[in-house]
Amino acid sequence: MRRCFTEHYPPLVRTLRRLLGDAGQAEEVAADAFSRLHRTSSATVAIENRRAWVYRTALNLALDALRANARRARREGAAEQNRRRQDRTPDALDTLLVDEQRRRVRAILAKLKPVHAQALLLGSDGFSCREVAGILGVKPDSIYTLVARAKVQFERRYVSTYGRATR
Repeated sequence: MRRCFTEHYPPLVRTLRRLLGDAGQAEEVAADAFSRLHRTSSATVAIENRRAWVYRTALNLALDALRANARRARREGAAEQNRRRQDRTPDALDTLLVDEQRRRVRAILAKLKPVHAQALLLGSDGFSCREVAGILGVKPDSIYTLVARAKVQFERRYVSTYGRATR
């Protein structure tokens, strides 16, 4: 195991650094992959090609990290936009319109099936589909259908109650 680490760690980190663009994160992912290899090898599971196994595991972990970085960047960007919007001093009409829109959305969410309302709320909070599926206890493959149905139901109820929004 030690020989495998000393032989494959440096080139794996170089590969991961090119993929991730961050040396520290590349080292962390590589270490995690080798840790998983050690745990798997200790569990009396025979791994024929350790190099292939650790590279595949590390690349999967790196892709997960890229996705997480992208989600984090989106959430941070949205938070920054929200902060900028809040920094602008709203006038009384803006405040009244925003409050009215929130009241309407809450009223429609209250009329939806709870799982539909929860899916919409979690999605709007920046959770990934996989995270929403885990929280709601549904299969990850069915979350897209659930969210699509929830959006359709929300729009139908909103339009039938308040009409189409004008911009």
